[in-house]
Amino acid sequence: MPKLKSKSSAKKRFKFTRTGKVLRAQAGKRHGMIKRTKKQIRDKRGMVVMDEADAQTVRKHYLPYGN
Repeated sequence: MPKLKSKSSAKKRFKFTRTGKVLRAQAGKRHGMIKRTKKQIRDKRGMVVMDEADAQTVRKHYLPYGN
């Protein structure tokens, strides 16, 4: 079998923890910040662990070698 290619866009969007969980950026922080409260903006910082069902798709199809 030839090697599988990783999706370049997925490399920029997802990261892996040491235990293999997938991290993603939080949704709702691309535009329209003026209508959000300061607390909402603060809470959306950083990355969160992805749901396992979605993480399996990322691992299998987008980042087969974990990076």
